[in-house]
Amino acid sequence: MKRFGLIVATLALALAACSPAKKAAAPEGGPTPIKFATDWRAEAEQGGYYEALATGEYKKRGLDVQIIQGGPAVDVPQLLATGAIDMGIGSNGFISLNIAKAQAPITAVMAAMQSDPQVLIAHPDQGIRSIADMRGRPILLSDASITGIWVWLKAKYGFTDDQVRKYDFSDAPFLADKRVIQQGYLTSEPYTIEKASGIKPAVFLLADEGYPGYASLVLARNDLIASNPAAVKAFVEASAAGWKAYLYGDPKPGDALMLKDNPEMTQDLLDQARAKMREKGIVLSGDATTQGIGAMTDARWASFFQMASSHGLYPKDLDYKRAYTLRFLPTGAK
Repeated sequence: MKRFGLIVATLALALAACSPAKKAAAPEGGPTPIKFATDWRAEAEQGGYYEALATGEYKKRGLDVQIIQGGPAVDVPQLLATGAIDMGIGSNGFISLNIAKAQAPITAVMAAMQSDPQVLIAHPDQGIRSIADMRGRPILLSDASITGIWVWLKAKYGFTDDQVRKYDFSDAPFLADKRVIQQGYLTSEPYTIEKASGIKPAVFLLADEGYPGYASLVLARNDLIASNPAAVKAFVEASAAGWKAYLYGDPKPGDALMLKDNPEMTQDLLDQARAKMREKGIVLSGDATTQGIGAMTDARWASFFQMASSHGLYPKDLDYKRAYTLRFLPTGAK
């Protein structure tokens, strides 16, 4: 997984928002078509959506969903703003706050992941027993992470900018230098590193240390929300059911679709990622245990915005509540 939260260029998104949007319209008496774009190539971190499609959860709620596979050239917020798609995945909360800052007509309607799966990875024989032990070490980070999780890491652990090294989504620099720390996803890089090198890295999940962000946010165009709120609610409910089935039921239907969409994906990578999501409660934990899969709260969003704005990423008077709505959240898919 190489997404690490594409951070949208505010100006470009604002300009795109001026383009006319195409409304999802159902044929008379037929299902409502929904084009839904993912934030990367098919992988277990999207398993709930593929499971919902494969098992008919969308169809039985009157939706004709087409999943459009993401990748390095796919910018989900811009596709939404230009009307090319109806809904899509926002990898993390920074994307939603960027959208709010740009005043683009896009809103997060659910958070499939209660915990962001982002991790820092270290070599096992370097005495790194906590994130605090990484002070002074070179850390490989993507551009998106430098303007995202890095501000939280600096504030919490006293890291300094001279530690940052450019991460080009290759594990080679990490493997070549034992002092180096690398960013990654809990469900991906630790496994691929161990599989390729035999090294079982030390892995530190940022959420375990209090990182407050959601992940795998479902974004919807505001014109769709206004014109067909029932379709948005149906998508949220079906996706929540899909996630429950994918993680705690039979994942084979979703896996089959993902393996078809992404020939580079392997069953073992899907299996271990699903196990880690269950183990760490990435999808079902916190508010989701009582409110249902996909839950969001004003308190969590306020905490995330306070963290981001206090370090200068956003104006403190930004109307961050434009980024999300709680009106479509499921009540029974726990």
